Amino acid sequence: MPGQRKLAIVAAYAVLCVVWSSTWLAIKVGLRDLPPISFVAIRFVIAVAVLMAVSIGRVRLLPARRSDYCLLGFTGLLMFALNYPLLFWGEKYVSSGLAAVLQATIPIFGMLFAHLLLPEEPMRWQRLAGALLALGGVALICGRLLNRSGMLAFWGGLGIVLGAAGAAYSNVLLKRRALELAPAMIAAWQMFFGIIPLIALGFAVDGNPVRFHWSATAWFCLLYLAVIGSALTFLLLYWLLPRMTVTNLQTISLITPPGAVAFGWFLGGETFSLWSLLGAGFVLAGVWIIFSKIKPPPRAEKLREEPSAALPRA
Repeated sequence: MPGQRKLAIVAAYAVLCVVWSSTWLAIKVGLRDLPPISFVAIRFVIAVAVLMAVSIGRVRLLPARRSDYCLLGFTGLLMFALNYPLLFWGEKYVSSGLAAVLQATIPIFGMLFAHLLLPEEPMRWQRLAGALLALGGVALICGRLLNRSGMLAFWGGLGIVLGAAGAAYSNVLLKRRALELAPAMIAAWQMFFGIIPLIALGFAVDGNPVRFHWSATAWFCLLYLAVIGSALTFLLLYWLLPRMTVTNLQTISLITPPGAVAFGWFLGGETFSLWSLLGAGFVLAGVWIIFSKIKPPPRAEKLREEPSAALPRA
């Protein structure tokens, strides 16, 4: 029995790594037929429906306090109405692998926001060094995009980084205030509030979804991202949460970008310049430094990190 449980944990971890590494290429391919704003909105409409369906009768569906709706609404806007539209739009002009690397800056911005909002997470020299190294890598990648691919690629990369900052701020706000709600429902409510403005904006900018080019590839990418890349991965992540340490779960954030680069190169035919790969290396090295164990100061030795801290986000 212990052996079977360990095998299940390893399998769930491997599925998360593979799926989250592949979602970037699925976005890139789906954007050939679907406009970015409506693509995001429809993806998370399906994901919310799946999460609600599997949660009914299992967990509490509604937040406990009225003020929780405000928090879920604001963080949902940051995560799903800001981060994901910028990510999808940016991937129109940036390779899927580099998009994954740029989105890996979420822990870096999270560390900076946590220093300002969470007294138990002060800035330390090791984390500051990691942040500076990673931001140097971002500057190198964006500079290369500007010189090699033009202004649209540069703004696309910058938009992905801006979205990552919004996602990080959302994560820190959620950590600052504990919600009496199952993690899957937190994600579902965030998606719900985030997609409301996206649906309206999608109709205004992209037009009627019925008139989109609904090819078999578009349907596959949409359903893969919604059901496998969103609903299933959230459920697997929160199943692993009590069974793995947060430190081990954080390693997914380091595995996903190289995995996305590999998927983009092997299946998508993407190519990467030496300078872009060097910048990606700086970003991943900076994230690794931030996640590395450091000895807490004496006043913080008794403080425990909450399980939801710095979890990787799809």
